Amino acid sequence: MRNYCRLALRLCVFNIAVGILAACSPAGDSSKSAAGEKEFTVALLTPGPISDQSWNGGAYDGLMRIRDSLDARVSHIQTKTPAEFEENFRQYGASGYSLVFGHGFEFQDAAARVGPAFPKTVFVTTGGMRTSANVAAMSFAFEQPSYLAGMIAASVSKSGIIGCIGGTELPPVKSGFAAFTQGVLAVNPRASVVTAYLGNWDDAGAGKEQALAQIARGVDVIYQNADAAGLGIFQAAKESKGVYIIGKT
Repeated sequence: MRNYCRLALRLCVFNIAVGILAACSPAGDSSKSAAGEKEFTVALLTPGPISDQSWNGGAYDGLMRIRDSLDARVSHIQTKTPAEFEENFRQYGASGYSLVFGHGFEFQDAAARVGPAFPKTVFVTTGGMRTSANVAAMSFAFEQPSYLAGMIAASVSKSGIIGCIGGTELPPVKSGFAAFTQGVLAVNPRASVVTAYLGNWDDAGAGKEQALAQIARGVDVIYQNADAAGLGIFQAAKESKGVYIIGKT
């Protein structure tokens, strides 16, 4: 499951960059701009640390692949608030960046506001839905692997009590958990699914505490989507016998 999500993320980021570069490059040169033409530049905004071994780290790996494969100049900034989303979008647009990724559903409003002011920059949000002339949205259809993960969880669980732990209640996370629950019930209609949100994506301690609380209620399989906070969920599973974790790490 985690390998599928990480690979899909890297390929999507890489393929979008390849497509934009190909469209902007002269005939006969699909990898580098001819002398005198504008340098291909790509920026990434993440809502959390790239050390999370998850959502943000996977996006940063994709950025490094763009740098190494397309000879692009790249930049990354970790942002925390909506004000910073917009501020940094504007900063990269004013600097003339070719392509700017806002890595998360929460970036789409800022991209929609900033996009019209910088028509030569393409802004891409992941998990969003809003688009315009130079604003694009990427969807990974996480509901599909989430449903399959639910089927696996129900097959593995001995207690019939299965947990979901998320960072915050973003629509893509909620829809993924809903699909996971459907997968669980397709295999075991009498199973119960316990869902909790931490309110943040960074607090590994809170992730561990919530996981231990669910385990104390009889949960023996946890599906997590909590980024850096998910590291604490994995730690809780390591300290508990017979508990399985499904998710990205």
